[in-house]
Amino acid sequence: MLMGFAEYLVTRAKQQASAVKETLPKPLEIPRPESESVVAAIKRLSRSYHMLDDARLLNETSVLMSQHVMQGREAEHVIDELEQLFERFYEELQAEYDSVLEDSAGC
Repeated sequence: MLMGFAEYLVTRAKQQASAVKETLPKPLEIPRPESESVVAAIKRLSRSYHMLDDARLLNETSVLMSQHVMQGREAEHVIDELEQLFERFYEELQAEYDSVLEDSAGC
């Protein structure tokens, strides 16, 4: 009876882990316009990666924005870096979810 209950708990933990995995949405595919301002790019990327915490992105996003405004870096290059930044943060979030999944599967 004890083994049956333990098997039930393991199965339940795996099901819950699968549910957690499904809750991380994929980024929306919003195409990049040919000519786009840095501010518009940040808004587009924020909509695409709506699952990311804006507060965590704020520092690095503001550094890139400052480089564009204060140092005159070309918008195209800054936007390229912004896209990489958002993608990196998404991959880190995905890794966190995978870690939670692995931890709950080991129960």
